[in-house]
Amino acid sequence: MSSESVTVRLAQRQDYQFDVQFGPGVPLLLADEPAPLGQGLGPSPVQLLAAAVGNCLSDSLLFALRKFKQKPEPLQCEVSAEVGRNAEGRVRVLGLQATLTLGVPGEALEHLERVLGTFESYCTVTQSIAQGIPVRVQVIDAQGAVLK
Repeated sequence: MSSESVTVRLAQRQDYQFDVQFGPGVPLLLADEPAPLGQGLGPSPVQLLAAAVGNCLSDSLLFALRKFKQKPEPLQCEVSAEVGRNAEGRVRVLGLQATLTLGVPGEALEHLERVLGTFESYCTVTQSIAQGIPVRVQVIDAQGAVLK
């Protein structure tokens, strides 16, 4: 099993605004809390979490389909985060719902059942987050048919 370390640096710009530095060659990202704490000039931490889950799931699905030389593009993904209060009354992400949409009809893809049964298990971010936050995943095709 290989191991690696990923480092992201944050530097406060002002108030709740932070410049997020991912490393050489990657553009700086401004993160900010929504009003009333911040000004909403960049994604919030909850939005970044949802984006990480959606990006990782999309990458995993695309990779799995491409292993079978399938072309599902263009993929889309929408992730909704349910934010509410826990038993102690603290605001938390209570759950995530991800909906991935294929760019083609499901019947145009070979080995789709096999891919749909395994791609989530290879998603590093989602599998890690799912240990503490429920994550529901749905896959639909270009015609709106629910595949998973």
